[in-house]
Amino acid sequence: MTTMADRDGWIWYDGEMRPWRDCTTHVLTYTLHYGVGCFEGVRAYQTPKGTAIFRLDEHTKRLFNSAKILGMKMPFSPEQVSEAQLEVLRRNNLKEAYLRPMVFYGAEGMGLRADNLKTHVIVAAWTWGSYLGADNMERGIRVKTSSFTRGHPNSNMHRAKANGQYINSMLALNEVLREGYDEAITLDTNGFVAEGSAENIFIVSRGELHTPDLSACLDGITRRTVIQLAQDMGLKVNERRISRDEMYCCDEAFFTGTAAEVTPIREMDNRVIGIGSRGPITTQLQANYLALVKGQSEKYPEWLSHT
Repeated sequence: MTTMADRDGWIWYDGEMRPWRDCTTHVLTYTLHYGVGCFEGVRAYQTPKGTAIFRLDEHTKRLFNSAKILGMKMPFSPEQVSEAQLEVLRRNNLKEAYLRPMVFYGAEGMGLRADNLKTHVIVAAWTWGSYLGADNMERGIRVKTSSFTRGHPNSNMHRAKANGQYINSMLALNEVLREGYDEAITLDTNGFVAEGSAENIFIVSRGELHTPDLSACLDGITRRTVIQLAQDMGLKVNERRISRDEMYCCDEAFFTGTAAEVTPIREMDNRVIGIGSRGPITTQLQANYLALVKGQSEKYPEWLSHT
């Protein structure tokens, strides 16, 4: 069985291409022990004009913002990290791929007071299909509210896409997977709907789109994209608090994310959402999104960075 460590290919590591299997780190790597690091999930799609990364500049900017929030000094420029992502695709001859840029501290020191740490940057890419299953892109998924809530804004820097914060996501997801569900819904500390384990949430009610405001969720790049596509369709978009019971009674619901793309939700906490499958507005937004990322739409060509 091929593992993530045992693969052919190349990874960009601190400014140079290295063979995949050589990209190892020491067991005393600081980020492994304390979770201080940040990352992005980025997708590249095959388009009529060749392979292109979707919204590359926005992903790179968010990575640098995350590092800034965590106080990590970046040893490369945004332009270098963006070019590294394109080069990884070219070097590995990937037509479509999921990319993982990550920023982490090395093994230069240990203990919370370590002050001699070096910031390392990697970019890896591999072929990865539908995160929540190809069939679920049409029929929708079953979700459950987790007992693990999203952290208070003062407990962590939630605007950063930080490595350590995904402990919360892992606990929430594994809890509901054990009970036979596909994905978790987390609530914020006030009991309102926040996000999935790695996705933003939208609901459709009375012909309008609603999504939790950014005090309760990550500033998702797919979230931004779907908001723009919805406005292009003439839909009103409301960013606000959403209660769990309001979500039970909505007409449609779906997740968004780079990995999840636009995935319908057909059931929540054993309550059927809407018609119990992908609704018409979700269907249109999903189609418009996929056409956009695959270069089949004439809108927003600046969002595609071709290799």
